[in-house]
Amino acid sequence: QVQLVESGGGSVQAGGSLRLSCATSGYTYCGFAMSWYRQAPGKERELVSAIDSDGSTTYADSVKGRFTISQDNAKNTVYLQMNGLKAEDTAIYYCKADPTGRHSYIAACARNYWGQGTQVTVSS
Repeated sequence: QVQLVESGGGSVQAGGSLRLSCATSGYTYCGFAMSWYRQAPGKERELVSAIDSDGSTTYADSVKGRFTISQDNAKNTVYLQMNGLKAEDTAIYYCKADPTGRHSYIAACARNYWGQGTQVTVSS
C-alpha cells in the first residue's frame, strides 16, 4: 500500500523558516503528482502548492514568493520550503498524492492518498 509520512513541522516565530518533507513508500512507480494542503482551525483544507510528475509547480497566491515545492525522485520525497512565515500560515500541513494516469490499470495507482499531517505554528 502507499504511505505518505510528513515531517519537519514545528513552532517558529514570524519571519522564520521551516522545511516540510513528505516521504512516499509503496507503488512509487505510479508517478503520483504531489501536493501540500493545509487546514487551519475552523477553516477548510486548502491547496498550498503542487508539483506534477514533469516538475511543473503551482502555488496558492498567499504563499507565492515565500514557499518553494521540490521533489527528490531518488528519495521519493517531496519538500516544502517555507520562508518568511506569517501567523496566518499556522495550520496542519498535509501531503497528498494524486494519480496521473500512469499505470492506471493498477488499483493502487488510480486513487489518491493523504499523509497524517504535521503541525506548523507561527507566533507573531
